Amino acid sequence: MKAFRKEVVFVIDISGSMRDDPLEKTKYEVIGSLWKLNQGDSFNILASNGEVRSFSSSLELATEETIMNATEWLNTNIVADGGTNLLLPLKQAIQMVGKTCDSIPLVFLVTDGAVEDEREICNMMKGHIVDGELNSPRIFTFGIGSYCNHYFLQMLANIGKGCHDSAYDVDSISFRMQRLLDKATTPLLSNVILDGLESHQLFPFRLPDLWSGSPLNVSGRFEGNFPDIVKVKGFLGDLSTYVIDVKVREAKDMPLDMVCARREVGTLTAQAWLDQDRKLEEKVAKMSLQRGVPSEYTRMILVQNDNVKPPLNSVLPKEKYSKSKNQRISCPMNLNVGFGNLIATAENLPPGIEELQLSEPAAKVMQAALYCWTVFRDRFCCKCFIRTCGQVNDQCAIALAELCTALACFQCISCCCDTCDSCTEMCSCL
Repeated sequence: MKAFRKEVVFVIDISGSMRDDPLEKTKYEVIGSLWKLNQGDSFNILASNGEVRSFSSSLELATEETIMNATEWLNTNIVADGGTNLLLPLKQAIQMVGKTCDSIPLVFLVTDGAVEDEREICNMMKGHIVDGELNSPRIFTFGIGSYCNHYFLQMLANIGKGCHDSAYDVDSISFRMQRLLDKATTPLLSNVILDGLESHQLFPFRLPDLWSGSPLNVSGRFEGNFPDIVKVKGFLGDLSTYVIDVKVREAKDMPLDMVCARREVGTLTAQAWLDQDRKLEEKVAKMSLQRGVPSEYTRMILVQNDNVKPPLNSVLPKEKYSKSKNQRISCPMNLNVGFGNLIATAENLPPGIEELQLSEPAAKVMQAALYCWTVFRDRFCCKCFIRTCGQVNDQCAIALAELCTALACFQCISCCCDTCDSCTEMCSCL
């Protein structure tokens, strides 16, 4: 297949909080991504800490010489200092790309902080995104730590028909950023549409392109009789139209609504944040209760009766539970990410420097377990892991089964199904 010609602009937050590992690992992955560009692709790099520094005043062809010059520029001129400003560099990035009709513009934003004009940025980007146009910018966002507003970054990526990823700890920056960059720079089918679905609600609401090595997962709602075949249309690298007939199958033994619940809750939460829609917040809370997925508007609690083995209750709103004489209620650590921390960003606090204060030992254990699960999930393929389990002895298999049951109680299995691309193939094999 002929590869798409790409125009790539990297927007890097170089505020003081990005010093040391976050910035150095970002530089390394950006440089590695430059060397993977094809002949004919072009790029530029913008670094922002209140003022914008650019590698070039315009896009440069991705030749060996320009990539070596960009590497030297990054290593010698870019240091972490100053504050966080995202609107100005994003404006400049959008103005640089999309001037030709035969290339795909890609804008990558990397930040670890929150800014006050996030809604303004989203609304500004809406005016630059045109459905059905090849040269409409694709926006990919990567958040580092817990101080940035991940719902803003997710909404920005949804508007720009891209995707969002994050690293809550410094050790996972390289792996997750490389995965995002590799996926986004290898489009196979552009301007994807689902033909024949006239009444539907999709998550994400703007379909991204189909990327190499990553399935295109779409969920949503439909009213009426669902067709037997859904036609998926898009453009190939030679700008010809390609149509895929996707046969519809009914899922009988697989709870697909639970697999998709986490992403739908996240998408609607980002929309509720952008629109400041109270009714949509209530809808997200209701969905969270029905499907047992934590949200920003609900909270997980543990209810223990005096003479009964403590069960794990579903997600409940903070105001919906009360203590009684026969119950002891404990609240594990907050499983949500919040909407950013403007104070920590203004003070240039590095990611993770303010540890969450946990009052109960169980909450500390929960935090450690979630961190270990995140590291494990990022570095191992679910399908390969299950195949490996088939080779172990009976005693080890029993221990693994008990571990998986425990993880399922905390929705880790659903989270894995929603985040690991390999699970799509795994589920079809099972």
